[in-house]
Amino acid sequence: MTGSPTVRDVAKQAGVSVATVSRSLNNQPGISQLTRQRVLNAAHQLGYDLGNLRQSRLRRVMFLYRRQAQTVSGNPFYSHVLHGVEDACRTENLGLSFSTVSSGDPLPELIARQEAEGLVCAGYFEPEQLREIQGLGLPTVLVDHWFPGVSSVNSDNFGGAYLLTEYLITQGFGRIAFISGPQQHYSIAQRLQGYRHALLAHGRAPEAALEVSRSPLDDEEGTDSAVRQLLALPERPDAIVAYNDATALRALRTCQLLGLSVPNDMAVVGFDDLASASVSFPRLTSVRVNKEELGMRGVECLLHRSGEAVQLILPVSLVIRESALRLTGG
Repeated sequence: MTGSPTVRDVAKQAGVSVATVSRSLNNQPGISQLTRQRVLNAAHQLGYDLGNLRQSRLRRVMFLYRRQAQTVSGNPFYSHVLHGVEDACRTENLGLSFSTVSSGDPLPELIARQEAEGLVCAGYFEPEQLREIQGLGLPTVLVDHWFPGVSSVNSDNFGGAYLLTEYLITQGFGRIAFISGPQQHYSIAQRLQGYRHALLAHGRAPEAALEVSRSPLDDEEGTDSAVRQLLALPERPDAIVAYNDATALRALRTCQLLGLSVPNDMAVVGFDDLASASVSFPRLTSVRVNKEELGMRGVECLLHRSGEAVQLILPVSLVIRESALRLTGG
């Protein structure tokens, strides 16, 4: 061998990936002791200077988007997250690759082809997929999701739903419903919990009948069915908290088609503050999430990793518009 040995030389000698070499020599979690020792042996055999690796940083990041029905370009939430990742990678001089994945996709092969050194995973990933990713030993950050032992960046889903519900209570709305989605989605589960805790904090007991689900997740008809289910109750609600803006806007339209005035007969609020929230009629009250910052902070976590999982919660703010203003006669 001519010249000083490189990380790739160590990886080839040990029969492992470059990422596994990095994690082994930096004593990061997710690597078995047997593999770590094999890497150390290879490094010593080649005369690799261990100080070099400890000074190194990521060069290539891969953005993985868990595809539902929409591509990332068609998703008004995750497209902004991707923009944040792009901006951060450009600022930090990092290479960036991108892929959408579905259930059953061969993630290890897909990631290996891109020679990724760090992963930003956006949206819901099944536990089996996350365990596969953990097994690769690559620095990984989840955005808008959570899993034990993996760093994550989330908006304050619990606090935002609490703010929405509390605002409706202070506006005098009596029966406040929640349209939810699949509870395995971390952000959805947190928003439902925030809604329940706000009710309890104001002396109201959550009612199972007022909690309905949009199912399947990307089916607009699921929202229509949820709204009709609420309106069929003996005591129907006078306000709806939807788990995201897309659901809220569909619920608002369904209420109007059924002859209800929003907000006089039914207040409707959402979450995420998408661009469409400010142009609906009436304009939608929502929780503003800095979606670009979610992506930027995800890259930041990869670059400044400490070897332990980090959980970041980014603040949100309430944006009050006409869809939840209690109107009074003059």
